[in-house]
Amino acid sequence: MARDPYMELGVSRAASHEEIRKAFRKLAKQYHPDANPGDKAAEERFKKVSAAFDIVGDEDKRRKFDGGLLDADGNDTPRYAGNPFGGGGFSPQGADPEGIDLSDLFGEVFGRGQRGGGGGGFGFGGPAKGQDVRARIEIELEESIAGAKKRIAFSDGRSLDITIQPGTVDGRVLRLKGQGAPGRAGPGDALIEIVVKPHPVYRREGDVLVMELPISVPDAVLGGKVQTPTPDGPVTITIPKGANTGRVLRLKGRGMPDAKGGRGDLMARLVIALPDEIDAELEKFAEEWREKRPYRPKRR
Repeated sequence: MARDPYMELGVSRAASHEEIRKAFRKLAKQYHPDANPGDKAAEERFKKVSAAFDIVGDEDKRRKFDGGLLDADGNDTPRYAGNPFGGGGFSPQGADPEGIDLSDLFGEVFGRGQRGGGGGGFGFGGPAKGQDVRARIEIELEESIAGAKKRIAFSDGRSLDITIQPGTVDGRVLRLKGQGAPGRAGPGDALIEIVVKPHPVYRREGDVLVMELPISVPDAVLGGKVQTPTPDGPVTITIPKGANTGRVLRLKGRGMPDAKGGRGDLMARLVIALPDEIDAELEKFAEEWREKRPYRPKRR
């Protein structure tokens, strides 16, 4: 049988959850295999402290361990051998003389029996699998489209390289088998939520990206070709003659990935922009234009 999990972590039975968590993180960082390559003793110590934390780091398992319903290996430990309904230990109020709530014990027996615990539905199940761990990682918009390699750090001191597949959508959860907390029946999984960060240029509307594209007065009046950014790199687009602020040009397939593996569109809203400094020639042109061809923009 394993050592008492409290002893394994070096904390007292009265330790708070936060104290237990801090002790585990310190030991996990100290004995993690990545920090001790080739050191079998450190690897074994890491497994032991992880197994101990799997018990007393979980409030429900800790309560059962403290009440004698789990042993130091995390296995169920029946308080009463034989028929659970027989013997002088059963109280009609559902509590034994030591104050243990037998309704919890019977719930465990019945639940595990239905999952194949054996013994005609009253046997105890085998060792538990380790808990799943959850993490959240933010990526750039361009990385969600093109894919990327990222490193994520877990609270137990581990770090892991993960692959962001091209076309990964915001909110997707990656399941990494066997990368969760250790358990007697094997480790759990790691669930990684992908969050696509807001972008300074593009605004997401589902799988469509919206942006503002500044253009000069000559390009607006005469038309022309201008370079515009896209998540895939800059491209040259044609501004139609007489384009005005508010006109939207569609760049097909330059938006966000969609659920079907395709791409949405990029919508470029034109904005006529004047230079920061107005020179004398432009000022004179504007004066003559206002005098000869008075123009009042329509209210929209």
